[in-house]
Amino acid sequence: MLQLPAGDFEAFIFDVDGTIADTMPLHFEAWQAALGEWAPHFPEDVFYSLGGTKTDRVAEIVRERAGADFAVAEMVHAKERYFMSRLGTATPIEPVMEIIAEWRGKIPMAVASGGLRHVVTETLRGLGLLDSFQAFVAAEDVVHGKPNPEPFLKAAALLGVDPAKCLVFEDSPTGIEAARAAGMQWVEITREMR
Repeated sequence: MLQLPAGDFEAFIFDVDGTIADTMPLHFEAWQAALGEWAPHFPEDVFYSLGGTKTDRVAEIVRERAGADFAVAEMVHAKERYFMSRLGTATPIEPVMEIIAEWRGKIPMAVASGGLRHVVTETLRGLGLLDSFQAFVAAEDVVHGKPNPEPFLKAAALLGVDPAKCLVFEDSPTGIEAARAAGMQWVEITREMR
């Protein structure tokens, strides 16, 4: 069981990819497939450093690094299409699943993800968790993605909970930076937990 920090928390906010579901390797595979000839400009360590970043921003970063001229929207669509075709292979991150099961119905819970809403929804549906959350914040719901605190602040507002009373579950440095900027405590989900 994950160790939670001491605090009088009134809500939990979860990232999805790499936190609830072990989908980060699958996302990287999808980016490599979609990028094709530009894939070498997006090494795995760079991909993981961008965890939590909005999908369209990731495509923009790769385009800049590669000096490429691909259309961001088309690249995102190709990446998401590949990812969705393989989504059934995603597995849950058990220590986080245990927290969700233990606290479901006892404390309000939300999702705040840099992923597109339909992908987040299908990931949670596949894990049988869709009805565990009272609020959802996806890439389309914010102007500024992580490391900006907007996704977490919006989730807290949707739950009607003071940000200082929220506990964030997050696997990426950008997500942890966003939680810190939102004035929230966090639990870091490490690769060793997967």
